[in-house]
Amino acid sequence: MATIVLIHGAWHGAWCWHKLIPLLEAGGANVLAPDLPSMGQDITPPNVITLDYWANFIAGLIEKEPAPVVLVAHSRGGIVASRVAELVPARIRKLVYVAAYLLPARATLAAEARRDTDSLIPDNMIPAASGLTCTVRASVIREAFYGRCSDADYEFARERLSPEPLKPLVTALEISGERFGRVPRAYVETTFDRVITPAAQRRMREALPCDPVFTLETDHSPFLSQPDALARILISI
Repeated sequence: MATIVLIHGAWHGAWCWHKLIPLLEAGGANVLAPDLPSMGQDITPPNVITLDYWANFIAGLIEKEPAPVVLVAHSRGGIVASRVAELVPARIRKLVYVAAYLLPARATLAAEARRDTDSLIPDNMIPAASGLTCTVRASVIREAFYGRCSDADYEFARERLSPEPLKPLVTALEISGERFGRVPRAYVETTFDRVITPAAQRRMREALPCDPVFTLETDHSPFLSQPDALARILISI
């Protein structure tokens, strides 16, 4: 089975996959789940973080693998995965967007997020005084990210959230049909999502179709709320 590379979303780190990784490994997969620079336990300063910094970091890991990988992205990780596919399309067997931003060329995550007027996130992002990072208002974290998770999983996650670098969110995505467009795409939609609502997920897939599309009746964090179901989907891919 191909190596599965997991790209976590905004404010998260590799810790978010802790339930999913052993299930994937039990299914025969080799799994790479890094902290993106400046996220999780990584100490890279946020002032150096750009979308290409993250994309080149992931591309470097992929290029060390002996065969093309399945690249799985959650949420904000979608723009990173798309840019990685533009950089090293031959090294990616499949792109899998899990409740993730799937943007066309020259779009920005910030603009797409603002279009999603039912999302709890845009109006509850709190920029740091430095202007380099942002956090999420504490009062909406449970409902936004972990609405169908156990209290224990919510507490585990809440304690580990970290500030999100802002620059990648406002960077126009540079992708092309010749490179990004040649990599097969799959999507895992989440029907009770309050971060990227189901309507927004559908709208993005209409612009950039994916095949297959899987549906999980869950919140924005299926790796915590439905790890077994998510693992089965990824192994099937």
